[in-house]
Amino acid sequence: MPTKGMRSLFFHPKAPSFSFSSHSSPSRSSISFPTPQHSRSAGPNISETMVDEMLENAAVMIMKWNPESSAFGRLTSLFYESKKEAQQYIKCVNDLQRVMHFLVSDDPTSKKLVHAQSLMQIAMKRLQKEFYQILSMNRAHLDPESVSSRSRSSRAASSTSDDDIDDGEDKDFAGDTISDVEQASSMAMTDLKSIAECMISSGYAKECVHIYNMIRKSIIDEAMYKLGVERISSSQINKMDREILELKIQNWLNAVKVSMTTLFYGERILCDHVFAVSKSIRESCFAHIAREAATLLFGLPQVLVSKSKKNYPEEIIFRLLDMYTAISEYWPEIESIFGFESTATARFEALNSLIRLSESVRSMLSEFETSIQKDSSKSPVTGGGVHPLTLRVMSHLSLLTDYSNVLADIFIDWTLPAKLPLPESEDSSVSAISLRMVWLILVLVCKLDDKAKQYKEVSVSYLFLANNLQHVISKVRTSNLQYLLGEEWISKHEAKVRQFEANYERLTWGVVLSSLPENLSAEISSQEARLIFRNFNFSLEETFQKQKLNVVADAKLRDEINASVTKKLVSVYKEFYDTHKVSVGSVRNVAMYVRFTPEDVAHYLSDLY
Repeated sequence: MPTKGMRSLFFHPKAPSFSFSSHSSPSRSSISFPTPQHSRSAGPNISETMVDEMLENAAVMIMKWNPESSAFGRLTSLFYESKKEAQQYIKCVNDLQRVMHFLVSDDPTSKKLVHAQSLMQIAMKRLQKEFYQILSMNRAHLDPESVSSRSRSSRAASSTSDDDIDDGEDKDFAGDTISDVEQASSMAMTDLKSIAECMISSGYAKECVHIYNMIRKSIIDEAMYKLGVERISSSQINKMDREILELKIQNWLNAVKVSMTTLFYGERILCDHVFAVSKSIRESCFAHIAREAATLLFGLPQVLVSKSKKNYPEEIIFRLLDMYTAISEYWPEIESIFGFESTATARFEALNSLIRLSESVRSMLSEFETSIQKDSSKSPVTGGGVHPLTLRVMSHLSLLTDYSNVLADIFIDWTLPAKLPLPESEDSSVSAISLRMVWLILVLVCKLDDKAKQYKEVSVSYLFLANNLQHVISKVRTSNLQYLLGEEWISKHEAKVRQFEANYERLTWGVVLSSLPENLSAEISSQEARLIFRNFNFSLEETFQKQKLNVVADAKLRDEINASVTKKLVSVYKEFYDTHKVSVGSVRNVAMYVRFTPEDVAHYLSDLY
């Protein structure tokens, strides 16, 4: 009797079919079978009469579908021709297995045993062919998306009785709620499971698994290629334009989503269903099919961040955070789908990518801080406006806070600088990312203090500080920074803006106010009145011409400054104007010396900034 044939006599379906190590890939050579045990207790309790009947029934069915002796069997698919007969075929093969167990126990040298083994080999070839055909012809129906959709929409399909499938009928396995594609997927999965269980119980797990792995791995690899996931080196990344690099990352982000919700998820469902009879086979098959693709997918971020960090554009940090978010959000699925020891490399790659991405983000933010400190622009911004550094830093920080939850994980162990001044309400419960943002803004504000010294006029330096700090506050108020920094931080810095604003007003418009006497209602001569009005006119026009060049970018701050200056200046001037206009003298003198009414002054000021 052939050695290959003997194995079917001693295979127990509950015995492991695969032995594998987490350090090596599952392969056909890793399949092992139990040692034969010649024991009468192994044979089923059947009679001689039943043996002859079961052998005869098996021979008729198996030879009918033998492609080498039957043109019908060669040209026709058993499972597509008749579901009912396909199940009868499986039953005959299982009965033949029972007969062989009985004959081994009863008479190992029996000619019936040789005949039965010959039939078994023919049957296994037939089932191998059917298994291959179902996998090949149902690639569209067994794609991971269809399988995962079927799993989500209905689990009733797997519990439908095989006996309910009538010849020629298109049975709706999952009820009226599933699509035709999901129904076809369900039927194909049921057929594959039936064949796999029969082949495994007959000792042909190796052949069954080889076919399954070959076809299903090609589907996963093809899907990865279509998703744009490919092996890439650090040198290739170094040569990429920024646009190409961002496109690669976007493709990767989409690939992670599709892989975890559909591709690997659906493949795991299919593998678990088809090989439900053996946990070791399920594990080995899924590892062989998905491990390489998953390792490639989850390992890509590590290749990306291995590029020299100095060559990264500043904005790439957002793409790194997107990648970190993708892996962390799907981490429960990664642990579940790749929970086998043999797929641990996929989990390790994902975890290592998280570690490397977090290191890169921390490094890039440190470099960002350094770039603020080393900003070397020497030219002061015209009119004390908002500095480009302020615009860049606050835009960057406000966008970063869209990733607050991710950044909280990345900076959970960030060390607080010893000199960081915190608001009075800050305590040990403040998150590390909040402190990190406070620190970066403090670095910016300190740099702005240095840049304010570039202005020759102190008043403009105060306007510069007010403009820039107001922009900082505005970006905080309109982004997630407000939740990280808190209302107290905002209020404290708004008070600083008001202080800068007051200093600016005092130094700028104080000259105009000082042209008016302290005692506005005191009696003065006509000559003194004309001199005061003339000095006021000169101071107002000179100051106005200077302030026309200044800028207040923020509408709220601009209104506040205008309102404050107008209130102080117009009210004082109006009192003096109302009291001493008549002191100037004739109408001609009034026209010469009193050039502005209080209303004119108010209108004049409204055109500023």
